[in-house]
Amino acid sequence: MNIFDAGLLHGADYNYEQWLDRPDILDLDLAYMKEAGINVLSVGVFSWSLLESAEGVYHFDWLDECFERLHGNGQRIILATPSGSKPAWLSEKYPEVCRMNADGQRQRHGGRHNHCRTSAKYREACARINTKLAERYGTHPALILWHVSNEYNGMPCYCPQCLSAFRNWLKKRYMSLDALNAAWYTSFWSHRFTSWEQIFPDDASIHGMMLDWQRFTSDATIDFFLAESAPLRRITPDIPITTNFHLPDIGLDCHKFARHVDIVSWDNYPEWHRYGDDAEVAVKAAFFHDLQRSYKNQPFLMMESSPGATSWQGVSKKKKAGMHLLSSIQAVAHGSGSAQYFQWRQSRGGAEKFHDAVITHIGDNKTRIFRDVVEMGVALQKLGGIAAIDNEADPDGGEARAAVVYDFENGWALNNAQLPRSVEKNYQQECIAHYSAFWRAGVPCDVISPEYADFARYQLVVFPMLYMLTEETAEKIRRYVRQRKSAVATYLTGIVNGNDLCYLGGTPGGLTDVFGIAVEETDSIADYENLEFTLDGQTWRASHYADRIRLLGADAPGVFCGPQSDPQTGLPAITTHRYGEGSAYYICARTEAAFLDRFYRRLCEKHGLSPCVLWDIPAGVSVQKRGGAVFVMNFNSRETRISLGEDACRDLLNGKTVCGTLALPPYGAAILKK
Repeated sequence: MNIFDAGLLHGADYNYEQWLDRPDILDLDLAYMKEAGINVLSVGVFSWSLLESAEGVYHFDWLDECFERLHGNGQRIILATPSGSKPAWLSEKYPEVCRMNADGQRQRHGGRHNHCRTSAKYREACARINTKLAERYGTHPALILWHVSNEYNGMPCYCPQCLSAFRNWLKKRYMSLDALNAAWYTSFWSHRFTSWEQIFPDDASIHGMMLDWQRFTSDATIDFFLAESAPLRRITPDIPITTNFHLPDIGLDCHKFARHVDIVSWDNYPEWHRYGDDAEVAVKAAFFHDLQRSYKNQPFLMMESSPGATSWQGVSKKKKAGMHLLSSIQAVAHGSGSAQYFQWRQSRGGAEKFHDAVITHIGDNKTRIFRDVVEMGVALQKLGGIAAIDNEADPDGGEARAAVVYDFENGWALNNAQLPRSVEKNYQQECIAHYSAFWRAGVPCDVISPEYADFARYQLVVFPMLYMLTEETAEKIRRYVRQRKSAVATYLTGIVNGNDLCYLGGTPGGLTDVFGIAVEETDSIADYENLEFTLDGQTWRASHYADRIRLLGADAPGVFCGPQSDPQTGLPAITTHRYGEGSAYYICARTEAAFLDRFYRRLCEKHGLSPCVLWDIPAGVSVQKRGGAVFVMNFNSRETRISLGEDACRDLLNGKTVCGTLALPPYGAAILKK
């Protein structure tokens, strides 16, 4: 089943069960959904206690009614499994389903996602309710997608069953204690293990162990998802399956996880208007959208977003005029097949009762938020079947030929590292900084895994701060550069191997011949220091980290400059090296955005990586191409004008023809086709 066959999806989480005592509200909902152009609803996500009031006691009448009412109203349904929040009777009857902390204390029932992933009782309970749901609704004509659980996380559980599973995971990985001790370098501080039962993963000084513990926790979550999904796969093999990812700082390897879902979906909550510069917020959102698209190189779903403000970000601003359409269009431009909201109707109570929804507490269709949602529904209808067009098949050049590597495991290892400068390591932010240069230039850019991605798809691949460089990835980079490709690496790349053991003989480990350099040491740049370097007659600022390198055949067009007392003065700052038929570049320090813009523009020109358009793109404006259309998005709080040259285009949003100059209002968007 292709859920995009009928066009783009416009929908929301619908907690029908919260309003069973208000039939008048349920009737209003159907009318308002029609008006807003809502064509899909996600239901049942937190409804386990109503579906199963006691073990084996099921109540589906209200969900039957929900299905029939929505289907009769023309909406399609995404049915969620309810494991994200278990019923109290389950915790009471089987305490082992609750997580345990490192001190051996069971968590009390409450919150959500506080279940033990390895608990046999919890898996059995999930399998039973999921089987019932699949048998009852699997053939319903409104069902188009399974939404398994909700926002999985990688929080640990230290119960005996999880510890036993971790030790078994280690036995499969290392086969022997000798191999494990070598991999974890347990001779340091006399940490050598002589039995598997001695291993307890709460010692932050054993970096290899803590890295493996996070890997295990991620794998255990994926295994739990597969167990949850098994009844759905068996009973409804033709209904695709997703689960909603969220921001990638939650201890899961989503590159790996995404291989097990049919459609990637995620929950998108940028902090619009909080910091004054919405272009910075926009580029971060774009990075995460492209990450979701890159997991499987196909359209994804924006499963959740807020039509207004959130209630959990500390400071969350209401969206200014135009921002709702703009931010939703941004998701579509980067590959989303939907704009969906949490939630349809604002809850009266609970933790998120002040999280905005399509229908707010006032309860009618006269609000600004509702008008914004109606506007987005109209826009999605105008865009038609754009989601069915894969960018790779786009004859107008929508396919990305540049990529930035973003590796979850590398982030975990780098977080553990006690470097001479351990504040503001900022791995994710630096990946976004390098990606931003392509975003500002209008050059399509994927966000990829070092392990699963096919580097050969790209002409240019960037490896920011790839501190943990496995031997397998190093060999992939070696083969890649040989094939007339270009690789860019930065400071803090290739420091440790896949077991978090430092490379000997110079870094980047295993690639000193490819980059033509060996890093002797990395200096910490204090906040008060002013380190600069020159390239092509211009001077640029460096900060945080700077490598002292030895040239092994590379050229150094960029050099550090400063007082003679500075140990970096006169040393290489930017290097380039020919390897095979390709080129390898190395950036020795953290740099300012203006340098990255200049550096990557020149590399794109050198390797024929064209922007989406040949226009001059003003600051704060993003241009993306998808399905033969050009999405032009103004993230500035002022009107911005773009010169289109001699191109004459039709704006799909308003049907007007645009010639010469496109004037976008504050937070305005246009979708242009010649």
